[in-house]
Amino acid sequence: MKSYGFRGAYVLLLAGISLTATAAIARQAPQRPTSIDDAEFQKALPPLDAVPETQPAPTLAQTPSSDADLNAALPPLTTFNPTPLPPTAQQAAQGEAPKALRYKFEISGLKQIGLEDDFRSLSALLHDGKKAANATQIKARADEDVALAERILRSGGYYDGTAVATIPATVAPDAVVPVAIVATPGDRYKLGTITLTGLTPEPYGLAQSALNLKTGDPIVAAKIEDAEAHISLRLPEQGYPFVKVGQRDILLDDVTHVGDYTLPVDAGRKSHFGKLRTAGDPVFTVQHLNVFPRFETGDLYDSRQVDDLRQALIGTSLLSTVSVEPVATGEIAPDGTEAVDLLVHQSRGKARTLSASAGYGTGEGIKLTGEWQHRNLFPPEGALILSATAGTLDQSLAATFRRSDAGQRDRTFQAGVTVSRQRFDAYSADTATLAASLARQSTPIWQKRWTWSVGTELTASRETPFDPSDLTRPHDTYFIAALPLQVGYDTSDSLLDPTRGFRITTKVSPEAQKQSGGGFDKYVRLLAQTSGYYPIIGKSLVIAARAQVGSIIGAARDDIAPSRRLYSGGGGSVRGYGYQQLGPKDVDNNPIGGRSQTEFAVEARYRFGNYGIVPFFDGGRVGTESTPSIKDMRYGVGIGARYYTNFGPFRLDVATPIARQKGESKIAVYISIGQAF
Repeated sequence: MKSYGFRGAYVLLLAGISLTATAAIARQAPQRPTSIDDAEFQKALPPLDAVPETQPAPTLAQTPSSDADLNAALPPLTTFNPTPLPPTAQQAAQGEAPKALRYKFEISGLKQIGLEDDFRSLSALLHDGKKAANATQIKARADEDVALAERILRSGGYYDGTAVATIPATVAPDAVVPVAIVATPGDRYKLGTITLTGLTPEPYGLAQSALNLKTGDPIVAAKIEDAEAHISLRLPEQGYPFVKVGQRDILLDDVTHVGDYTLPVDAGRKSHFGKLRTAGDPVFTVQHLNVFPRFETGDLYDSRQVDDLRQALIGTSLLSTVSVEPVATGEIAPDGTEAVDLLVHQSRGKARTLSASAGYGTGEGIKLTGEWQHRNLFPPEGALILSATAGTLDQSLAATFRRSDAGQRDRTFQAGVTVSRQRFDAYSADTATLAASLARQSTPIWQKRWTWSVGTELTASRETPFDPSDLTRPHDTYFIAALPLQVGYDTSDSLLDPTRGFRITTKVSPEAQKQSGGGFDKYVRLLAQTSGYYPIIGKSLVIAARAQVGSIIGAARDDIAPSRRLYSGGGGSVRGYGYQQLGPKDVDNNPIGGRSQTEFAVEARYRFGNYGIVPFFDGGRVGTESTPSIKDMRYGVGIGARYYTNFGPFRLDVATPIARQKGESKIAVYISIGQAF
């Protein structure tokens, strides 16, 4: 019987490799008689009084030496350098270098039991292009691979397995040295009895379910370690934060090839959530920390809730490092559970950021955007954000106050002021806006399934609407009050570069408008968009599609401020057309917008490494009526290039309109960060 307790490394029986050669040198000795008689023997002996007194043999320390090197201490073995000597001066002068030995390598005995790939990924002989500096290095690699093969055999349950390497003693000059390793697995050991010790009935059932090992299963080290890790994960999810898994013992029977498995487990006391504590360099007080948990004091301890709390703290981007640890209090509740406090270790991170972005779109020109923000200028989590946009046709300045986790986790209050100047073909506008909102939104760190937003907006804008009565564009001033509402549902796997899932977003904005010198108008803006992502070949080829419809109900188009109408065309809309260029136009062929909108897009995103190619097909229309339609749809087709970075893909799209009309560009170009949708 053999007992094994492996953790991390497995039991290893090393097979030694010895390559020896022997030679004998015969030397002719003088002939001597094979025997002598007693008289001759006695005659040869010296007299007893002639034998000198015995003197002790001199020791090494007593024996002087004139050679200083012989008297010096030997250097430590660890200082030995196995690196081959560099070329001699003569070799260097002649341009010669020591020739490497080439070898070929074969491994047998592992493929049929499914372990050869594991061996090949770690083999020393298969590295360095099957070349070595000398025969000693080949042998050293073979020794290492023999040990590797036997270790892999044991990790798969073949505890009697052996491996042997063969290397020829001599080979012809410049020949390829054949090296072979033959593995003999032997019988595979299987689990016999499975015993968990040290547990009461409730945690015993949880541990047994988590272990998921059965009698008759092969004794595969990785599977057993994985099963034991499940105990350490499962019990803290069920109220046992201090579970300790001991050292396993497997008693192997080399006759039946069965191993009896025993694992000691200490579950600790069942616990419930207590209070939050903090330590380190706190960014948040305990009062604000209590905004984040999704559990209540007294709830059964669950490590998943603790991980969720830690992720929420990371999502604030105000901590450089954070950890959350359970701390026993010794306070026992009437149900027998112990109160466990959570100690939050905080390390303050950088609160200020400066960012910039740039883009280009046909009909929109170049746009540069810069932003500075202090994410905790007004603690807790009160940010000041200053941003500026400098574009060919669009310039703006904005100041925003944002309170994250405002009284409740994931709830954001935001208020800001924006002034802008826009000079598009569709309209010119000088605008000032005050806006505020309460929202639950996704971030790249913490993407949410459901999002929503409720807001208010006050806008004063001096614009140039098209007047159909005299075919002119006079200046007019609009005062607009809006209550924008939004609901979103997102199952995609990324905000900037999704490869699977879908998104649905709906927006409703009741608005009231007062036009200088005109009447008072009320209307509702409606928008619904859905997009889906389906992987064809893993994440290398993804089919993405988008559809969007919009409508304005309650007012005539010409009574609505041009900046509030619906437009299509551009890099985030229908590619192949300039910005806002689809739909009705005036006598000068400038767009005037509409009350309904229909759009769709389909693209195939093919990625190779950090690069990608995206052919796409878009379509859309803008109508004067309020009901969306597919009548008179316009289409565009093109191809894009992607360069993938850690903050999203860089996008370059080139498109052309189908059935191009007079005044439309042959080619439209769009440059930005992030996918089109």
